[in-house]
This record gives sequence, C-alpha cells and structure tokens, in this order.
Amino acid sequence: MSIITAEDLEASPLADLHAIASTLGIDGFRRLRKPDLVAAILARQGGTPPASRDTATDSDPDTEASPSGRSRRRRRGRTRDADPGDESASAESPAKEQRPAEERVVEGVVELLANGSGFVRPDGATDSDGDVYISAAQARRCELVAGDRISGPTRPPRRSERHPSLIRIDAINGVPAAEAVHGARIEDIEVDWPTQRLAFATGDALLGAIDSKAPFGAGSRVLITGPSRSGKSLLLTRIGEALAALDGYEVELAAVGVRPEELTEYRALKYFSGVGSTFATSREAQDAAIEQAVERGRRVAVRGGNAVLLIDTLDGLSESAARRVLAAARNLRGAGSLTIVATAASPLGGETTLIALAPGTAAPILDEAASGTLRGDLLAAAKPKRAPAKPRAPRTRTRATAPKPDATDA
Repeated sequence: MSIITAEDLEASPLADLHAIASTLGIDGFRRLRKPDLVAAILARQGGTPPASRDTATDSDPDTEASPSGRSRRRRRGRTRDADPGDESASAESPAKEQRPAEERVVEGVVELLANGSGFVRPDGATDSDGDVYISAAQARRCELVAGDRISGPTRPPRRSERHPSLIRIDAINGVPAAEAVHGARIEDIEVDWPTQRLAFATGDALLGAIDSKAPFGAGSRVLITGPSRSGKSLLLTRIGEALAALDGYEVELAAVGVRPEELTEYRALKYFSGVGSTFATSREAQDAAIEQAVERGRRVAVRGGNAVLLIDTLDGLSESAARRVLAAARNLRGAGSLTIVATAASPLGGETTLIALAPGTAAPILDEAASGTLRGDLLAAAKPKRAPAKPRAPRTRTRATAPKPDATDA
C-alpha cells in the first residue's frame, strides 16, 4: 500500500509528481495538468482521486478524444529528448501501458547517489545484476538514508533502461513504510537530558568504575579521550559488547581513520555497521561515511527507537564534521534516542560524559579526576536498564521439621 496521500501529492511540485508518475509507468504524464496528474497517480496506486477535481477530458482541451490529436501528442512524446533520470522516455503503446506489469518483490540495502536517486542492492553493498532503481522522489518521501533495508515490488526495465525500477516501498528496516516515515525533522523535536541510565552488568572492573564515576544514558554524548596507546579502542569494544547485550537498543560500530589491522578486527564484530576505512582514506570520504551512519541513527530515534553508535575515531574527521557527529546524539522528547560513544585524543566540547584514560599504561585505566558526567543526578535517579543476568541455579531448601511433642510433655 502506498504511503503517498492526495494531500502530499497536491502539495508537491510538478517535478516531483513527474518523477513519481515516471516510476509508476503512467503514459503521457507530462501532458497532464497537475490536478489530473494527482488523480492519475492515485488511481494507479489504488487510491481515490480528490472528488472536487474535474477530469482532464472535461476541462483540458489538450485531451480531446480526436484521433488526430492523440496521434500528434504521441509523436511529440516520442521525439522529446530523454531525461537520464526520467523513465517516461520509452515508446510503449497505451494498450501495453494498461496491462499490469509482472511485479517482482525485491529486498535489499539502499545506496543513494549524489542526485538523490539510488539503488536497492539485494547483495548488500555489492553491485549486481539484480539492483533496482529508486527515484529521487521516492527516496525523499520515504526519508531513506544509505544503509536502510527496504522491500517493495518492482517493474521490468523499459527500453533504454538498464535496471528494473521500484514501484513503491512497502517496508523500511522491517517496519511498514507508512509507520516508518515520521515526517518531522529531528532538529524540530525538543531534547531532554538523558534520564535512562545504561548500566553495565558484566563484572568488568573498568566498566564498573565508569558506571560509578562517569555514567551515561540513552541520548548521551560520550567521549573516550586519552593519548595514543592508552586503550581507547579496546575500551570502546568492551563498552560495545556490554551495550549490545541490552534489550531494546540498536547498536552499531563505525570505524574510520583506524589501522588496517583494527579494521579487520572490527569487521568480525556482530554489531559492526559496515562503515569502515583506514587512516589512508581522505578526510572528505571519512566525513561522508560517518555522517551516513549518524543519519541512520537519527532516523531510528525519530521513529521512536533507541540507537547507539560507537565511533573509532573522531580524530580523522574535519573539526566541523566531528562536532556535527557528536551533536547528533540526543534524547528526544516524545520519541526515541541516539547515543554516541566515540574516541578522540582530547575533548571537543559539547560532550555530556567524558571518560578520560590515564596515559602510559598497558591496559586502559580510568582517570577518575578527569572523568565525569553532566547532570549525572538525573541518571542516578533513573532505573538502570541492565542486560539480563544469567539465571542462578535454584537453591534446595531443607524445611525444618518441628519435633513431635514428647508424651511426658502432655
């Protein structure tokens, strides 16, 4: 079922309506006036055209039913220069257009291009012959970001097209599209201090010290700082393992600007996001990769979920990108949260929790004097959300039997 309503279509610019009509295979859509184009899109998707609109045949002189007029219009449509992003350039007959195309359902990962359009990659990030085209209008309306997993029916490629096209988006990351599209910008939602504490129940002494001296919660901006070889990356993975065990949180780890050996280790983690590059990658590429991962977390938060993004490291990003990434973490009022835990050589400013590590040690050691949390009192008052503890073996209780009264007592 389409998520596009009549109100959405009427409020859209004509260029967007042309892109949607092209994707749906509506013949001659460029000749229709906007009200008639809205009605045609709704009709193709099974919707109800607005009752107050007159039909094109009643009011549009261009749609007269004379055979010569139709022939002239068809000739004009065939000789118009094809737009590379416009699927209406095919010269299919009206009779062929009226026959429903065989629909094949595709599911895969979204990859977006610079112009806003993109592809569904059934094989993940790998290009394949099964890739399906997504129009820019669909990507905008469904608020898609690179890395989203979507599904929906497709139509075969037309003449001069290399790939099949997505007809509509049915589900985004396992959620029906109508529910996944929030419509609100994250910047427009009020933000509260974190109150839901993320506590560790692992028995790890270092994590216990952090839980006591520098706790953090859902929506916190956490920065792990320290000089080189102080154990920042090691601590990040230990925190990641503990958070991945929590119920109700989507945990991802992104690695940019790291050593090749570290990247290999990160890729083996079950919560690795797929975003990874070494320090040889350009700063611009690192900025773009991390901001895509952050955008996925923002969408989870806006949709009411709780996302945690672990980043190693912010040091390879430009200063402005590092600040944007850290500032993206927030506890949204009436929605979800995005928690960011990142490593950096020194504080950036704006973090709500600072975990400072002592220098010159073989294993990470918390510098308690330099570590701390803003408004930690709010977290202390919250009920910790811990990972489920291992069930203990039931203890066998021996019921004490009262001695029978002696006959002489009676």
